[in-house]
Amino acid sequence: MGDSPKETVSDPNEEIMRATYRALRTHGYANLTIKRIADEYGKSTAAIHYHYDTKEDLLAAFLEYILDQFKDAVHEVETTDPEQRLELLLEKLLVDPEDHYDLLIAMLEMRSQAPYKETFAERFQQNDEYVRYMLRMVINHGIEEGVFNDVDAEHTARALMTIVDGARTRAVVFDEERALTTARRTADEYVSAMLLNDRQ
Repeated sequence: MGDSPKETVSDPNEEIMRATYRALRTHGYANLTIKRIADEYGKSTAAIHYHYDTKEDLLAAFLEYILDQFKDAVHEVETTDPEQRLELLLEKLLVDPEDHYDLLIAMLEMRSQAPYKETFAERFQQNDEYVRYMLRMVINHGIEEGVFNDVDAEHTARALMTIVDGARTRAVVFDEERALTTARRTADEYVSAMLLNDRQ
């Protein structure tokens, strides 16, 4: 997710989301406060509370915002070739986060709260379902076009998501720099073995 603090945005909600993004990257979830978001927003905490009653409400909205950003990025991919589209989707999931490592940490902190905060759980579930839907759709398209082997698309999508989630967790918990690049290579190997082995 690209963000320029100097970029002028007229929509207050968009400004608050960008301010939340910057505050999370700077302070992390554990040290995030409405005051720190307001400082990034350049206005008072009252201006934040005008739109969101609690920090949890604001962060639930932020999770939706992140999902919308991901959807926009995916929809910008112009190719209809299933193999290329799957490759670019995996790039979005495993390469792009390297540029937002501090946000990745904050998101994992928020994910750890999902069992206790229903609003977080719902947003993360929504995100997971959307990503699996995108993977499944691309895989099914490839099967229909004769590009991919005839596999269980749902199982394959879940397997790829397991690689993604595991890599993101290792990158943060173990501060493992190569976790995402290793996972990207592993995803390619899995795709090659499961989807392309009869076609190479």
